Amino acid sequence: MDMISPRKQLDTLWQRGRDFLGTEYAILGGAMTWVSERNLVSALSNAGGFGVIACGAMTPELLDGEIVATAALTDKPFGVNLITMHPQLDELIDVCLSHNVGHIILAGGLPGAPAIKRAKDGGAKVVCFAPTLSLAKRLIRQGADALVIEGAEAGGHIGPVATSILAQEILPHIEDVPVFIAGGIGRGDAVLAYLEMERPAVSSARCSSARPNPSRTRISRRRSSGRPPAMPCRRSSSTRSFRLSRCARCRTTRHGNFSRPSARSSTRSVAARSIRPKPS
Repeated sequence: MDMISPRKQLDTLWQRGRDFLGTEYAILGGAMTWVSERNLVSALSNAGGFGVIACGAMTPELLDGEIVATAALTDKPFGVNLITMHPQLDELIDVCLSHNVGHIILAGGLPGAPAIKRAKDGGAKVVCFAPTLSLAKRLIRQGADALVIEGAEAGGHIGPVATSILAQEILPHIEDVPVFIAGGIGRGDAVLAYLEMERPAVSSARCSSARPNPSRTRISRRRSSGRPPAMPCRRSSSTRSFRLSRCARCRTTRHGNFSRPSARSSTRSVAARSIRPKPS
């Protein structure tokens, strides 16, 4: 039996990601505002990965200068991450297109179809973040060329669900586009584990910076009439509580705002204690 070298096996597993990015390694840099700038981005691209400029709150003029400076440091492919809520999103897309940026990552929310179309019409490939399977399918219908599924372990997480849960929910059902996974990936064996999941040709690993996050637990419950029950909060004193609320947009269960006991309930407690008979 002919033995296949580990490198050849790895190349086979993430070939689709390599072809999409045009890089030696299918590692997409996580965009960190004011950190993922020309030096870090060019270093990652020169090392065989795919660096990504974090636009963040940059103006079109600042982004223009950053793209020029990055291109002077590397001749390898790199992309730009744009925040969808930026008031000058269209202008930022045009700046990227004017410099022939091949990949535009739309993050910080769900991009509208016009933004995706604007980038694609200019010749760029568009990468979008998908927090649920239904939204992943919707983004593909709108024209996304690739998806990123990012768990709560990531520094710029977009929801309370763990990376491993999202991967099992989304990867088996997405075949049309490459899927990059982010959140809590810090070792090579973790990268390999995701590459070897149900559809290994679809999954590529995304290099992303992680910062400490409070642990979050997704609590499932059956839909019932009336308000969701109040539950004790693990992150504060027992006199506070939070309620579960269902997001109207993505239909996932999320933690609502913390709320203190109402004045009425507090008054009742005081009254109950005042009329309680004293021990003899």
